[in-house]
Amino acid sequence: MSSTKDKVKGKANEVAGRVKQASSKPSTRAEGRMQERKGEAQQVKGKVKDSLKDRIDKA
Repeated sequence: MSSTKDKVKGKANEVAGRVKQASSKPSTRAEGRMQERKGEAQQVKGKVKDSLKDRIDKA
């Protein structure tokens, strides 16, 4: 997956996670927290890919 796709999917997961956290159901709120964390990790993955690509291009 490209770095841009990772970042976009990550942002989408963060937003969906935040929406779920607004639920009154504890299990849904917990799921939302996990989904938000997953989104954050996906965005980091995309940033790392960009950084690696930049370093390879400079070499």
